[in-house]
Amino acid sequence: MISVVILGGGNVASHLFKALNKTEQTSVVQWYNRSINSINEFKNEVAIIDDLSQLKEADLYILAVSDDAIKSLSSQLPFKNRLVVHTSGAASLYDIDKKHKRGVFYPLQTFSKTAKIDFANVPICIEALESTDYHVLKNLAKTIGSPTKKVNTDQRKVLHLAAVFVNNFTNQLYRIAHEITESEGAEFDLLKPLILETAKKVQDLSPYMAQTGPAKRSDKKTLKKHLKLLQDTQHKDIYNLLTSSIQRTHGRKKL
Repeated sequence: MISVVILGGGNVASHLFKALNKTEQTSVVQWYNRSINSINEFKNEVAIIDDLSQLKEADLYILAVSDDAIKSLSSQLPFKNRLVVHTSGAASLYDIDKKHKRGVFYPLQTFSKTAKIDFANVPICIEALESTDYHVLKNLAKTIGSPTKKVNTDQRKVLHLAAVFVNNFTNQLYRIAHEITESEGAEFDLLKPLILETAKKVQDLSPYMAQTGPAKRSDKKTLKKHLKLLQDTQHKDIYNLLTSSIQRTHGRKKL
């Protein structure tokens, strides 16, 4: 059995606790957060603390905190030579204080506190300095049903950057689409099957092959009509930027 201490009280920490707490192969022995109120709802399921001096010994300490907090928190841990990992896609492995055995346990997924997550659909990107530590992290991922991928720092950082494009930026485009439909009382829900089909298509086709629409076709009349419909200057800029990007990718003349 792998004993784990979780540090942090955000979305990733909450979902990791729920997943790890369900398995018989892991034991979450403690959960730390500097604001204990954030994790107070779990006090009947796990020992919660807000004092680092009370940390118990464990096989693994998971820092599920903001990137800016990793260096400071890891240096404050009152022990050395134990396996400490962070869950960030962008932070360096070496942000963890060198007094520890260091690693990265990066779940490549979007986490919202109220949304359910099936970790079978959450690939875990693993980075470690020692092979024994890598296997501990791989076995931990296995206990919650996650697929794993051994990555280096550069690969993890570009995966995180790409994730911002496919998730954060895409979600902002959904928000803009929601504003556009609301402006004329149209139903955003009518777009949801299209959203699902778009995501489904890239499971089998490359994004290049999956591209459709007026920008790829260089349908100038439609492009001009769309720009005329847009009232928000920022929305026009985004439309022009993405249209230009698609046309550059597919060798079409710009509008």
